Amino acid sequence: MSYPIQLEPQPYWGFDDLSNKAGTKLLNCFYVQAEVKKEDGKEFYKYSKVMMLQKFNFKDFLEQIEKGNILVDFDARTGHNHGTKFRMRQNCLPLLYQTASVIV
Repeated sequence: MSYPIQLEPQPYWGFDDLSNKAGTKLLNCFYVQAEVKKEDGKEFYKYSKVMMLQKFNFKDFLEQIEKGNILVDFDARTGHNHGTKFRMRQNCLPLLYQTASVIV
Protein backbone atom coordinates (compact mmCIF):
# COMPACT_ATOMS: atom_id res chain seq x y z
CA MET A 1 0.00 0.00 0.00
CA SER A 2 1.34 3.42 -0.88
CA TYR A 3 0.87 6.47 1.34
CA PRO A 4 -0.83 8.88 1.48
CA ILE A 5 -4.10 7.19 0.58
CA GLN A 6 -6.26 9.28 -1.73
CA LEU A 7 -9.97 9.43 -0.95
CA GLU A 8 -12.72 9.64 -3.54
CA PRO A 9 -14.45 12.03 -3.41
CA GLN A 10 -11.68 14.22 -2.01
CA PRO A 11 -12.93 15.96 1.18
CA TYR A 12 -12.17 19.63 1.69
CA TRP A 13 -13.40 22.80 3.34
CA GLY A 14 -13.50 25.91 1.22
CA PHE A 15 -12.12 28.97 3.03
CA ASP A 16 -15.33 30.94 2.42
CA ASP A 17 -17.52 28.15 3.86
CA LEU A 18 -15.19 27.62 6.81
CA SER A 19 -14.93 31.36 7.52
CA ASN A 20 -18.71 31.80 7.46
CA LYS A 21 -19.38 28.81 9.72
CA ALA A 22 -16.62 29.62 12.23
CA GLY A 23 -17.46 33.34 12.23
CA THR A 24 -21.12 32.60 12.92
CA LYS A 25 -20.44 30.18 15.78
CA LEU A 26 -17.45 31.98 17.30
CA LEU A 27 -18.08 35.68 16.65
CA ASN A 28 -18.03 36.57 20.36
CA CYS A 29 -17.82 34.19 23.32
CA PHE A 30 -16.67 33.64 26.88
CA TYR A 31 -13.76 31.38 27.79
CA VAL A 32 -14.04 29.92 31.29
CA GLN A 33 -11.24 28.06 33.06
CA ALA A 34 -11.94 25.96 36.12
CA GLU A 35 -10.18 23.70 38.57
CA VAL A 36 -11.94 20.38 39.18
CA LYS A 37 -12.02 18.49 42.47
CA LYS A 38 -13.69 15.13 43.10
CA GLU A 39 -15.12 14.23 46.50
CA ASP A 40 -17.31 11.22 47.24
CA GLY A 41 -17.92 10.62 43.53
CA LYS A 42 -19.05 14.21 42.87
CA GLU A 43 -17.22 16.83 40.86
CA PHE A 44 -16.78 20.38 42.16
CA TYR A 45 -15.64 23.29 40.00
CA LYS A 46 -13.80 26.41 41.08
CA TYR A 47 -13.90 28.95 38.28
CA SER A 48 -10.47 30.51 38.22
CA LYS A 49 -10.58 32.72 35.12
CA VAL A 50 -13.25 34.13 32.80
CA MET A 51 -12.40 35.94 29.58
CA MET A 52 -14.70 37.79 27.21
CA LEU A 53 -13.53 37.20 23.63
CA GLN A 54 -14.67 39.59 20.93
CA LYS A 55 -14.34 39.81 17.14
CA PHE A 56 -13.29 36.39 15.85
CA ASN A 57 -10.46 36.65 13.30
CA PHE A 58 -10.43 33.95 10.60
CA LYS A 59 -6.85 34.79 9.55
CA ASP A 60 -5.69 34.00 13.09
CA PHE A 61 -7.71 30.73 12.94
CA LEU A 62 -5.78 29.66 9.82
CA GLU A 63 -2.49 30.70 11.43
CA GLN A 64 -3.18 28.49 14.46
CA ILE A 65 -3.96 25.54 12.16
CA GLU A 66 -0.58 26.07 10.49
CA LYS A 67 1.13 26.21 13.91
CA GLY A 68 -0.51 22.93 14.97
CA ASN A 69 -2.63 24.47 17.73
CA ILE A 70 -5.89 23.56 15.97
CA LEU A 71 -6.37 19.95 14.92
CA VAL A 72 -9.02 18.18 12.85
CA ASP A 73 -10.93 15.55 14.85
CA PHE A 74 -12.73 12.87 12.85
CA ASP A 75 -15.18 11.78 15.53
CA ALA A 76 -16.59 8.57 14.02
CA ARG A 77 -17.40 5.78 16.43
CA THR A 78 -18.83 2.34 15.96
CA GLY A 79 -22.55 2.68 15.40
CA HIS A 80 -22.65 6.48 15.45
CA ASN A 81 -20.80 9.25 13.61
CA HIS A 82 -20.38 12.43 15.65
CA GLY A 83 -19.04 14.32 12.64
CA THR A 84 -15.83 16.18 12.00
CA LYS A 85 -14.73 19.03 14.23
CA PHE A 86 -11.78 21.17 15.14
CA ARG A 87 -10.03 20.81 18.50
CA MET A 88 -7.75 23.47 19.96
CA ARG A 89 -4.85 23.09 22.31
CA GLN A 90 -5.66 24.42 25.76
CA ASN A 91 -5.39 28.19 26.23
CA CYS A 92 -5.25 28.93 22.46
CA LEU A 93 -8.83 30.15 21.99
CA PRO A 94 -8.01 33.79 22.95
CA LEU A 95 -5.48 33.88 20.08
CA LEU A 96 -8.38 33.86 17.60
CA TYR A 97 -9.89 37.16 18.76
CA GLN A 98 -9.08 40.84 18.35
CA THR A 99 -10.02 41.53 21.98
CA ALA A 100 -9.59 39.25 24.99
CA SER A 101 -10.67 40.84 28.30
CA VAL A 102 -10.20 39.13 31.64
CA ILE A 103 -13.41 39.49 33.69
CA VAL A 104 -12.53 37.31 36.70
